[in-house]
Amino acid sequence: MNVLLTGGAGFIGSHTAIILSERGHDIVVLDNFSNSKPSVIQRIERITGRSCPCEEADLTDAEAVDAVFRRWKFDAVIHFAGFKAVGESVEKPLEYYENNLIGTLKLMEAMTNHDVGDIIFSSSATVYRGDSPAPYYEDYPLGASNPYGWTKVMIERMLRDVCAADSRWAAVLLRYFNPIGAHPSGLLGEDPNGIPNNLLPYVAKVAVGELPVVRIFGDDYDTPDGTGVRDYIHVMDLARGHLLALDYIRTRRGCFSFNLGTGKGYSVKEVVAAFERACGKPLPSRIDPRRAGDLPEIYANVDLARKELGFSAEFGLSEMCADAWNWQRRSSSASEGL
Repeated sequence: MNVLLTGGAGFIGSHTAIILSERGHDIVVLDNFSNSKPSVIQRIERITGRSCPCEEADLTDAEAVDAVFRRWKFDAVIHFAGFKAVGESVEKPLEYYENNLIGTLKLMEAMTNHDVGDIIFSSSATVYRGDSPAPYYEDYPLGASNPYGWTKVMIERMLRDVCAADSRWAAVLLRYFNPIGAHPSGLLGEDPNGIPNNLLPYVAKVAVGELPVVRIFGDDYDTPDGTGVRDYIHVMDLARGHLLALDYIRTRRGCFSFNLGTGKGYSVKEVVAAFERACGKPLPSRIDPRRAGDLPEIYANVDLARKELGFSAEFGLSEMCADAWNWQRRSSSASEGL
């Protein structure tokens, strides 16, 4: 298939690009590099041995997006692009609504204009209401606790409505739990611009001395050790989930939702301890106040994805941390090049 990956230079998008390319799909990346680096495209090509065409554009620019669809013929779209930091979304809600919602709207308009109806959407566990008990099931009521999560809820609604109105459309909504890890080659991993918002890349930068201390936001949650509990999934498992979703959508119309996680929760302190084992040294940490919008415990029930997609996670927390450390150590070395 010919597949467009919006935000394909980002963490999850780039690893999915590798999986798709290795399975013979032809991919095009669209990215504005607001939270990624152009060098990622070269790394994808080095790992796969195949060309990875890239279009630099912003999804909120309707003319630029339409031009991409005029230049290329697509069978499907995997939509990763969007702002994604929970805390930042609480501080800058209008920026999140504008970027995530308008960008998706312009993308869907271009898809409609160019007869592309298949889309895999990068959704999130933040679409679930905070008063629902873990594990989270796909039929739980939706209702986010922060603006970032609300953009995901709204985009899911947009896709459901379009699929209901137009039989040419089919959408798979993949509700991610917390992706971590890196490509096993050590050539590709999570490398956000600026100070990371997510736990593991922050911990990794402390391990190589680029940041001074691991910040743990709250140790007074109603969890076994007081820190937040999340379902962490290896990014290569998550990327494989997109390949399965792409296969699933080829023979179906309508809108389908699936959790992608491991079905097990780990606390922040457990993750830090696992990373300390991976890198072979203790890491300094401190307890900071809770972040606005964070929930105490989030982990998935993954029965539906297992049944319908044939998906199950293959990697455990120790492998996730080992691969993340391998990537961080290599990427921080001055001797490493493309």
